[in-house]
Amino acid sequence: MDLRTDLKMDMKMDLKKKVRKIKKDIAPFERNETRTSILQLVTTLLPLVGLWYLAYMSLSVSYGLAFPLIVVLSGFVIRTFIIFHDCCHGSFFKSKRANHIVGNLTGVLTMVPFQQWRHEHNVHHATSSNLDERGTGDMWIMTVEEYKNAPLLKRIAYRIYRHPLVTFGLGPVAIFLVKYRFNRKGARLKERLNTHATTLAIALLYAGLIGLVGWKSFLLIQVPVFYLSGMLGIWLFYVQHQFEETYFEHEEEWNYVQAAVEGSSFYKLPKVLQWITGNIGFHHVHHLSPRVPNYHLEKAHHASPPLQKVTTITIRTSLKSLRFRLWDEEKRKFISFKDYRMLRKQEKLAQVSTHAAAKVADKPLNV
Repeated sequence: MDLRTDLKMDMKMDLKKKVRKIKKDIAPFERNETRTSILQLVTTLLPLVGLWYLAYMSLSVSYGLAFPLIVVLSGFVIRTFIIFHDCCHGSFFKSKRANHIVGNLTGVLTMVPFQQWRHEHNVHHATSSNLDERGTGDMWIMTVEEYKNAPLLKRIAYRIYRHPLVTFGLGPVAIFLVKYRFNRKGARLKERLNTHATTLAIALLYAGLIGLVGWKSFLLIQVPVFYLSGMLGIWLFYVQHQFEETYFEHEEEWNYVQAAVEGSSFYKLPKVLQWITGNIGFHHVHHLSPRVPNYHLEKAHHASPPLQKVTTITIRTSLKSLRFRLWDEEKRKFISFKDYRMLRKQEKLAQVSTHAAAKVADKPLNV
């Protein structure tokens, strides 16, 4: 056995010890509390309904008065989605049936089909940061080599997809109004029926609201709520996996725990935003153990010293991720398209220099 193999085995053993320690640290938090879950449900859905009503009443005064309420209302839609998210993981209630009922209800309120999203999100957790398993429940990410070797049309499509105006501007429409209204290929009957039932329930809910407040008032409130909450939801998902020195590996080197701890960030938000987003900023804890309900994520983070050393981003530093476009496997970090152009120029210059040097070497000397 050579030294390199020896060191590799020692590193794996050390990693296993750390993993056991982290799992032991967070194990006490992998339990839900029915009372806390119900309280969170009440303190989320009641304000959601109340703010919608207040926004409607404010329209009779001015839209300027209604809009701040709409912004806050959008935050409570995000908080509702976090409850939906926990129900999909079976971590919000002890009862599977309770998780399904509340999950489907909150799925209607957030326009997301329970069965379909649960399947895709579970795949996302099982394959996050695995370069050989991309394509389900994640965002489109290309490596530098993949982009370099891709056909022109694919490169153009990728550049359009990765533009912030498309990702966050068209994203809510593409995902919530289009993607989630149709079934994925290979979906089972139960999942297909759930997708259609969710769409029907959304249509009935919106028809009822239009009947109560009129279509103009409905659109003035619901359209900005849909866009604001949709953009924020996509942003949270985007920024917590796409920071500069994140973790990506091919199947043979990929590790679930490393993907969770190194491939997910700690998004340190102000307390108010942390509350409204259901502690999802502690994303590294969630990826390590989806069984931890959202209201225990912060406690689990503080209970394990290794988890406190993960990459921490703030609102200010997270804005840098808007320029990240391609994963550089060699440098093990995200780069921008500008960085890519510079990289290609350097490669071409190196090729020219090598070619010139080869010509000089082949040229016979004149004596």
